[in-house]
Amino acid sequence: MNASKVWFTDLRTRPGHNLLDKTEALMRAAGVTDIDFKDKFVALKLHMGEPGNLAYIRPNYVARVVRLIRELGGRPFLTDCNTLYTGGRSNAIDHLQSAQENGFNRIAVGADVIIADGLKGTDYREVPIHLKRCETAKIGTAIADADIIVSLTHFKGHEQAGFGGTLKNIGMGSGSRGGKMQMHSESKPRIDVVKCVACGTCVRSCPQVAIGWNTDDKAVIDYTKCVGCGQCVAVCMYGAAHPVFQGTNDALNEKIAEYVYAVLHGKPSFHVSFIMDVSPKCDCWGHNDAAIVPDIGIAASFDPVALDQACVDLVNKAVANQGSVLGDVHFEHGDKFTHVHPETHWESQVAHAEEIGLGTRQYELVAVE
Repeated sequence: MNASKVWFTDLRTRPGHNLLDKTEALMRAAGVTDIDFKDKFVALKLHMGEPGNLAYIRPNYVARVVRLIRELGGRPFLTDCNTLYTGGRSNAIDHLQSAQENGFNRIAVGADVIIADGLKGTDYREVPIHLKRCETAKIGTAIADADIIVSLTHFKGHEQAGFGGTLKNIGMGSGSRGGKMQMHSESKPRIDVVKCVACGTCVRSCPQVAIGWNTDDKAVIDYTKCVGCGQCVAVCMYGAAHPVFQGTNDALNEKIAEYVYAVLHGKPSFHVSFIMDVSPKCDCWGHNDAAIVPDIGIAASFDPVALDQACVDLVNKAVANQGSVLGDVHFEHGDKFTHVHPETHWESQVAHAEEIGLGTRQYELVAVE
């Protein structure tokens, strides 16, 4: 496969050409206008920030992207799926509130937010993919139904995947709550009888009729019937039904890549990565630690694999911020993400993505003023 082009702009500005102008110029140079947006539903896939974490993409950038897509005839909406863990984005009510508080609303960005997998994370399309790790992928309905995918990614480290880039944003972020459990776990959910209040929601919701009652009137799973779909985890409002996080980092990374395949296969897509506020951990935490490198720039490509590889390389070439966790671990040289998270193997994600045809790790970096 030939090298893909990754377009890049630094963060230097001048009067009359600010960072919003540079973002639009970058996208135009990278060829976003070649996509036929006319009357198409365009999913702007992004992480809108866990409450307390301030490293998310500024809504100002998103507003400029929304304006550009509208000018090109598209019908954009902001979207993400609910989280598997309990927090500020585990259901649509809390998720929308978090998005509003962080500035992702029609007044600020000019488009509405749609939580792709619905109120409790149970609204999804099961997409057949027949790949190494997943036969099917549970993709949030609003994302699965979109005509075009435009991803906007905050590039950062990640304690399980090594780094969180475009592939992670699309793959993990587009999975329903049950889909996230499939990616994170090699096992089936458990019931914490201490937290169970015997409300019966999981019993009624289980599509396999695999949940009943024990002698203490607490929910119990019949594992001869359970298929690990995660429906009980999604509907339990008391944290009693919970996933068991098992499996290797490589398995997680390969599943993420396969979920990206489920989202993008057969659809036009375009990807932008903001390499700034490069925090060492996932944006799903309710805080963001000091950036491991100075702000670098913004990159864009039609190829999500090349884009992630380019972003990793740019971070690894940048000077380390010794006031960050890299200073704590006495980093001197080498791969910054592996140094921060030595138990991870981020290359398995981009390697598998390349293997299943999502793109190539070979790229040509093209500078845009």
